[in-house]
Amino acid sequence: MRSVISDKLLEVLDHTKEGYSPVVDFAAWRVALLNYSKDLLPENITAMQRHNETDEVFVLLRGRCMLFIGEGDKKVTDIFAENMKPFKIYNVKKSVWHTHTLSTDAKVLIVENRNTTLDNSPFSSLTDSQKAKIAELTAEFRDEAAKSKNKSG
Repeated sequence: MRSVISDKLLEVLDHTKEGYSPVVDFAAWRVALLNYSKDLLPENITAMQRHNETDEVFVLLRGRCMLFIGEGDKKVTDIFAENMKPFKIYNVKKSVWHTHTLSTDAKVLIVENRNTTLDNSPFSSLTDSQKAKIAELTAEFRDEAAKSKNKSG
């Protein structure tokens, strides 16, 4: 017979709805989960965000996620893409522009400072050519996924 562990000793948490949600806030840190969200579809990405006071860590738990990194100071001047691998730690450095797109089954673990808010995390609007670059990079991402699926299927 299994005994039940009191919530005072252990919390078991999850986030199953669409999008981002903090799940644990403690002292100076936060753990959040990000699930698929329609606003993160490549055709809906119109800006990148950065956190001016902290790094931000991403870990892909399941599905697929492409992390977009923007170079530039006051605004995004160039965009790079990283096809995240499961269980690897991706540390986006302080003040680096970023966004991502996820497959419908994706779940990403996020670790950040608890005081990360919109007040210290500005957005930079993307130009039409930058939006086109994200679409192009995402097409390559989708092509790679299709090839992987064909090899395993």
